[in-house]
Amino acid sequence: MLEVALRTTVVYLVVLAGVRLSGKREVGQMTPFDLTLLLLISNAVQNAMTGSDTSLLGGIIAAVTLLLLNYVVAEVSGGNRRFRKFVQGQPSLLVHDGQVISSHMAKEHVSMDELHRALREHGIASCQDVALAVLEVDGSISCLKYDEIKPTADSHLAHRKFLKKQQ
Repeated sequence: MLEVALRTTVVYLVVLAGVRLSGKREVGQMTPFDLTLLLLISNAVQNAMTGSDTSLLGGIIAAVTLLLLNYVVAEVSGGNRRFRKFVQGQPSLLVHDGQVISSHMAKEHVSMDELHRALREHGIASCQDVALAVLEVDGSISCLKYDEIKPTADSHLAHRKFLKKQQ
């Protein structure tokens, strides 16, 4: 039974690393390809976790081990910023001062269609109207319009907003 728990731990860590490296996506943003891949991975690693033990107890030990590992990762993430950054990642700047950052878009596998959809969801007509657009660690894209920046903000974007209004 200890072997099942150890095998499950190794598989959990490998799959966690793989999911982390595959990019930022919310479950609601998964494409059919993403969902298919996730389902196939879960099926592929099942035997690696339990080995030849196909008993009910072996399955329960694997499930409990996964739940415990998930709990431990969540607890450590809550208290350790460096570990949280490692597991969850960091937000990525996609648009800055109306300019799309193509290298960040490519690195995060975000298409222009996805960016434009996020802009429409925030009531923004074009990238030129965006002070900042950020791909958050949960896969969502948050946007900040120029008119949402306070004039007293100590930021170059606040100064640009002021200059744009004067033109």
